[in-house]
Amino acid sequence: MQDAKEEVRARLNIEDVIGEYVQLKRAGRNFKGLSPFSGEKTPSFYVSPDKHIWHDFSSNKGGDVFSFIMEVEGMDFRQSLEHLARKAGVDLTVYDTQGSQEIARRKKRILEAHDLAANYYQQSLIKNQHAIEYVFKKRKLSKQIVQDFRIGYAPVSGDALVQFLKKKGFSATELSESGLVNRYGTDLFRGRMMVPLMDGTGQVIGFTGRIIIDDEKAPKYLNTSQTLLYDKGRHVFGLSQAKEAIRAGDYSVIVEGNLDVVSSHQVGISQVVATAGTAMTEYHLKALVRLSSKIRLAFDGDKAGLAATERAIPIAQNVGVELTIISLPDFAKDPDELIQQDPDLWQKAIDQAEPAVDWVIKQYSLREDLKTATGKKRFTTAALDVVKMLQDPVEQEHYMSKISGYSESSIDTLKEKMNNNDDRIQKSYKKIVQPSVEDSDPASYQDNLLSIVLIDKSTHDLIKTADVDMFIGDERQAIVNYLSINGGKTFEETPQQLQKFDNYVKILLLKADARYADWNDQDRYFETARLIRQVANEHRKKQKDILTEQLRDAETLGDDVKANEIRSMLNKLIKEIQHGQR
Repeated sequence: MQDAKEEVRARLNIEDVIGEYVQLKRAGRNFKGLSPFSGEKTPSFYVSPDKHIWHDFSSNKGGDVFSFIMEVEGMDFRQSLEHLARKAGVDLTVYDTQGSQEIARRKKRILEAHDLAANYYQQSLIKNQHAIEYVFKKRKLSKQIVQDFRIGYAPVSGDALVQFLKKKGFSATELSESGLVNRYGTDLFRGRMMVPLMDGTGQVIGFTGRIIIDDEKAPKYLNTSQTLLYDKGRHVFGLSQAKEAIRAGDYSVIVEGNLDVVSSHQVGISQVVATAGTAMTEYHLKALVRLSSKIRLAFDGDKAGLAATERAIPIAQNVGVELTIISLPDFAKDPDELIQQDPDLWQKAIDQAEPAVDWVIKQYSLREDLKTATGKKRFTTAALDVVKMLQDPVEQEHYMSKISGYSESSIDTLKEKMNNNDDRIQKSYKKIVQPSVEDSDPASYQDNLLSIVLIDKSTHDLIKTADVDMFIGDERQAIVNYLSINGGKTFEETPQQLQKFDNYVKILLLKADARYADWNDQDRYFETARLIRQVANEHRKKQKDILTEQLRDAETLGDDVKANEIRSMLNKLIKEIQHGQR
């Protein structure tokens, strides 16, 4: 069920699931709220969207989204998986062992069908004069760009591709699953310039078809529907062709249209990709942030583009993206049109990208009459909603000042309005069924120690002085062992050698971020030393209890030699404990 678990996890935001039970507020990169497992009054419950993990400092509980549902709903793992699968729209029946193998086989067949279809469309382009004129003369695409993007042509004939693929051994069911046929079992794409949709490795997983004949009834663009391979909420068009340029330039550009990407690459501006229109998701940004944390959006300046940009701001904050907005000149409706006029103008627009929040606030100011009370009211309401999405209070203060300038309102008034709006928002939270309230983990101090060590390499010499046997549990001992071998390196992600304890490592990193990230180096060093002394002393106390029990046994049996030996060991241990408590 591992594949099913990962699919469910990928489709759900952990903060959204937990937010149905706990009122969460932004705390830097994380969220925090009151623990659902205790009656605390000061928030100590943290959720990390980046790590897909939660941790409750009051009870020292933590884990992933599945463990949270298990705790608050009183479910076992299978029940929590089924519960979250329903929420995510995942069918678990296809993820048994046999089903998983079957899915892998079906995916492989769809990939083969798409690759053959791309070749077929390319050959059809060469054979059709009308298509050649459209692609090379009207669209002005070069032979090289046509090859790079595997652009082709779908014949007008109703089942040309279907017949071709059937001869290659594909069944009607396989063709239906591939998204290449319509509900009648004939070709979905007809009379269109075909642009393959490729994954990050360059494998064809779907198609976009642009009609090349005048037909008012037919849609200008036709896209592959969702299949086992293609999900528009995750797919980044042009990524395989753009990734090297993105790494080299240290930024990516997201546009609305696939052909905007093609045109941009043709003129040598190659760090350009597209999402499915303005429907940008966290998955799109995560695919790009691996290459660069700087992303520039070139959405239209209309109402839809403004709304899409506003939606992108909190997503970008969650993923850790530096988001800026590209504004096109008024005489160009999209990048493709601007490139046709002058590629240098497109590059200039990219270079002049402005911070996303500045752009959104400016757009709101242009849409309202700020000389009227009503206009100021609507403007400040919309602008403050954007500011509330920001994580950093200094950044919020900066944009408060800008809004104040636009609306001629004081910052105190704006803060009061934003706080009042927050108070009016009432949300009902799901009842937590039978929360398992337990005593705090007696070894939580060991987690505190390890969380510091993971983020501060200057403490690694200290941890090397600690005996592995003093730590409780396989996961803690594994980390101490790892650090004894790989000292001098801090953690950002779980190393391969510790993947077995991935959730535990992520919880430690969340704890470090929430509790120790703002401490200075000296304070973390001294705290590490103190906690190591505590670990050693607690271990000695346990050894003392064991020796005390052994002494009773020896005295009961009348073994004076053994009893004297144990007394000597006990006296030494007691002195060490007393020394460690000073």
